[in-house]
Amino acid sequence: MTGMIAHHAQAVRMASWAPTHGAGPRVLELCRRIAISQRDEIAAMERWLAARHLPVPDVDTATGAMGAPAGGMGASGAMAGMPGMAGDTLMPGMLTAAQLAQLDSARGPTFDALFLRFMIQHHRGALTMVQQLVNTPGAAQDGFVFQFASDVNADQTAEIDRMRRLLAALTFGEGSR
Repeated sequence: MTGMIAHHAQAVRMASWAPTHGAGPRVLELCRRIAISQRDEIAAMERWLAARHLPVPDVDTATGAMGAPAGGMGASGAMAGMPGMAGDTLMPGMLTAAQLAQLDSARGPTFDALFLRFMIQHHRGALTMVQQLVNTPGAAQDGFVFQFASDVNADQTAEIDRMRRLLAALTFGEGSR
């Protein structure tokens, strides 16, 4: 859960840039939906962790910025100030600092195309994390965790399909505007 909170926080961060980076209406709407769903899921994961007296990461759900989890290092090994880090490697799908900088510097149709490519990468990573969880013996036995993983799988698979269509429209000149 701690790792998935960091993963979701990065998606919120990326989506929060759309209004100030000239995103087209279709990408802007997608970003609004992603931000709302990811914030809601972060809140649910925080409640799940708190109910079990586990460290809860400090997340600014408006910007996706992460601080230190209560208690220092989270269960995933993610250290304060290093969202998406599990040990020494990025979690599946997480954007590198260079990719985030590239997206943050993009505007207009360039932002749209990069956002879609990078969010597809990001969502595929979440699907990998869900698959890793389901394939771990004894994991996902908690009803909430199983339902959460199932919902992430269904929702993000559908969003990947939608983003592929939007990206194809941009690539073939239909635009997102």
